[in-house]
Amino acid sequence: MVDCLFDPNRLDRFTANITLKKRKPPPQRRQRHCNLAERRSPCAMAADAATKKKKKKGMVIAGYPIEGLSIGGQETCVIFPGLNMAFDIGRCPQRAISQDYLFISHGHMDHIGGLPMYVATRGLYRMKPPTVFVPASIKENVGKLFEAHRAMDQSELKHNLVALNVGEEYELRKDLKVRAFRTYHAIPSQGYLIYSVRHKLKQEYVGLKGDEIKNLKSSGVEITYPIVMPEVAFTGDTMSDFIDDPENTDVLKARVLVMESTFVDNTMTVEHARDYGHTHLSEIVSRADKFESKAILLIHFSARYAADVSVFEFIP
Repeated sequence: MVDCLFDPNRLDRFTANITLKKRKPPPQRRQRHCNLAERRSPCAMAADAATKKKKKKGMVIAGYPIEGLSIGGQETCVIFPGLNMAFDIGRCPQRAISQDYLFISHGHMDHIGGLPMYVATRGLYRMKPPTVFVPASIKENVGKLFEAHRAMDQSELKHNLVALNVGEEYELRKDLKVRAFRTYHAIPSQGYLIYSVRHKLKQEYVGLKGDEIKNLKSSGVEITYPIVMPEVAFTGDTMSDFIDDPENTDVLKARVLVMESTFVDNTMTVEHARDYGHTHLSEIVSRADKFESKAILLIHFSARYAADVSVFEFIP
C-alpha cells in the first residue's frame, strides 16, 4: 500500500518515508507494517480482535488493521477489515469484496470504477447485498450505472444504495455510525467520518444493584448516556480547505485520519495542486497544529513519483 504515516505532534520527523512504486505485471507491492504503541479505543480493539486470527496484511495503525491501494489517477481503495468497510473502490481489489459497507467519496473513475464489479462479485459469491454510500448529488447517476449493467449482464446486482448529504448521519450498527463531511474537489465530493458509540451508566445510578437497574430500565428511565468518539475519517480527493472548515473539527480529531497528499515535493506547486482540486504536502505541514489525530495516513500520491522520495528536506 502506498502510504506515509506522519505524527502531527512531531513536525521534524515522519515515522515512514513516502514509498511510491512503479506498477509491474503482475502487480507486486511491498507492504509495510506500522505499529503505534498506545492505548486503543474499544472500537479499535474490537476491530483488531475481528482480524487477529487471519493472516496479517497491510498495516496496523492506532489499533486498526488497514489494507488497500492508492495511486493518484489510477485507483484508490482503503479497507478497514475489522470494521467491515472500504472507502472508495478503485478497480475493486479482491480484499474489498468481503466488506459489507462501501463509502464512495466522488465520481472520478479511479475511485468508483470498480463499483459494478464489487456488487456483482458479492452476488456471485452469494454474499448479502452490500450497503453503498454515495454523495446525494450522484445517486441518480449511480443508479443509472447499475441499470445499464443489469441490462448488459442480465443479473440482479443487489445492493442497498444510500445517499448522504454533507452533515447527514447514518447508523451502521448500535455501536457505530457515519457522518458525511464537506471536502473541496474539482467535482462534487465528500468525506466520511466513522464514530464509535457506547453507553455509560449515569452517575446517579452507579452503585445500584442489578435488579434496581433492571427495574429502572423496564420502567422507561434512561439510565445511560452516549459517548461518541470520532474513530476513522476518510477524505477522498480534496484541497486543503477541508482542514480549515469549522464544521470539520471532529474530522481532525479522528483516531485515524486518511487523507490525500497528491504532491509532496517542490517540483509541483501548491497552486498546481489546487488547480486540480488536490492537496500538497506543504499545506498539511503548515497546518500541523490543527490535527489532533493519533495517526494520519497519507494516500493518493501522484503516479509521477516512481522512486522512493525523502520528504525530510521539505519539512521546516
